[in-house]
Amino acid sequence: MAVTMNDVARAAGVSLKTVSNVLNDYEFIRPVTKQKVLDAIAELGYEANLTARSLRSGKTRMLGLVLSDLSIPYYAELASRLMTFASARGYRVLVEQSGAEPGHELSALQGPFRQLTDGLLFTPLALDAGTIAAHQGTKPVVMLGEHIADPRFDLVTMKNAEAAAAITAHLLASGRRRIAVLGAASEDTTDSPGLRLNGYREALKTAGVEFDPALVVQCDWRRDGGASAVGSLLDDGTEFDAVFGLNDAIALGAMHELLIRGHKLPGDVAVAGFDDIDEARFASPSLTTVSPGMEEIAERSVKLLIDRIEGAEASSEGLHVEAGFELKVRESAP
Repeated sequence: MAVTMNDVARAAGVSLKTVSNVLNDYEFIRPVTKQKVLDAIAELGYEANLTARSLRSGKTRMLGLVLSDLSIPYYAELASRLMTFASARGYRVLVEQSGAEPGHELSALQGPFRQLTDGLLFTPLALDAGTIAAHQGTKPVVMLGEHIADPRFDLVTMKNAEAAAAITAHLLASGRRRIAVLGAASEDTTDSPGLRLNGYREALKTAGVEFDPALVVQCDWRRDGGASAVGSLLDDGTEFDAVFGLNDAIALGAMHELLIRGHKLPGDVAVAGFDDIDEARFASPSLTTVSPGMEEIAERSVKLLIDRIEGAEASSEGLHVEAGFELKVRESAP
């Protein structure tokens, strides 16, 4: 016969209500009493019926996280930090990969995944603001990134343009003038590539350096994308003395391609990235990059979402938060 909460209460010598409070992480419980209940749970092998509990409370203490692709290092590291901060508040995180597909993003908003969670941390790349507003339901949503910058939604993001301008200015200050940008299209956009390209262009303008569209190469935000992009510049004979990868994966791929083709780094070409993923510190040479405040983004987005869930944050308008950034100057572009 399955162990019940009544069994736990009898074994611990407490009331059924006290067992319920412990299971629901009620904060005003004496540590000694809580430990008695936890010991009884461990001894009896009691397993809480989470489905029944969520039906009674209307809460699952689960947060949903929707990202396009966890194989992208930045997303993987961000997810880890989000889980850490959620755990500190007594929540778990369910993760869904959308593949930047409209159907998958829409399913995350209104399908079974959404029903399992109390709120959603969402990085939409395919859906527009109107579609999201029409299908988000009543549970809170916090946007991550910059694809949806709409006053109806809470948003936690980074200073893309300012950070890109800062790292471009660093390359210019070291004497580089032909800085290739990998990962963006030459036309203006309001997504991450576009904002970072805008920052690059602003830094060139400030330094009095003319923008050259031939130095902008569109590519996938992966190592092989960076390798292919810098390879095409070399094969075409395009002159450049620095590379700015719009994320670290691009920069690391470009760095590898330059090295195997016999170029000295940073002597011949300086290389810089964006994101400060763990791998950047351990590359050879170590990668100069910009840290866009991943820790702050994780902490503030989790806090905002849980405060919305628990009613502590009741603003009728969306809150927009930008994390700070920091240059990480290393061997690839001192």
